[in-house]
Amino acid sequence: MSDKGRFQTLLFEKKGALAHISLNRPRVVNAYNIQMRDDFSEALFAVELDSDVRALLITGQGRGFCAGADLTEFGSAPSQVIARQVRWERDVWGQLINLSKPTVAALHGYCIGSGLEIALLCDVRISAARTLFALPEIQLGMIPAAGGTQSLPRTIGSSQSMDLLLTGRRIQAEEALALGLVTRIVSPESLLDEAWLLANRLADLPVAPVAALKQLLRQGMDLDLPQALELESRVTARLST
Repeated sequence: MSDKGRFQTLLFEKKGALAHISLNRPRVVNAYNIQMRDDFSEALFAVELDSDVRALLITGQGRGFCAGADLTEFGSAPSQVIARQVRWERDVWGQLINLSKPTVAALHGYCIGSGLEIALLCDVRISAARTLFALPEIQLGMIPAAGGTQSLPRTIGSSQSMDLLLTGRRIQAEEALALGLVTRIVSPESLLDEAWLLANRLADLPVAPVAALKQLLRQGMDLDLPQALELESRVTARLST
């Protein structure tokens, strides 16, 4: 089922148990603006509420996944506090990380700023070779305001995160793989096919154990080991009933 005309900045479709959101502002390399925030939030609500959907694939149209926030909107805010409030008026990032269904991000071209922050909130990140990654906000007098200061160190560790966050340097897919920023690299020509195949495999998994696994990783990382093991026991017992 395709609903590609429903949103101004996204393409949205559902094929069987797989939902597909594709960022669709190719003229500006899918720069993330307020309309995209609203569209993304609505699409994520649709994915979460649709019991037939069991996995989500996120891609980008054109020559890159996402080049970051649209500074013509976010950069014109009177202060960083207001800019951050604008981004969080709809909790897209909370929706994405709390989604009970597995998520795959297929990255190509440019994955910069907010684009990388979106990818970091997904469960699996597959990248085309030669994709460029960066979090350049500090060079612009800002900090990543879509969770990057928290999701990046949880993914690659604090030392490597400080390097990327302070320097804003661009890295290519091969270094991103070595850091653990992405989980696999494929050729640009095969990216979509590989991403669809992977996402469909995840959609075939049993729903309840997947949701439980995501809950354990999301909550357990912020607990000490004894508390995390207790959480695992409670969740496992709940699955067994």
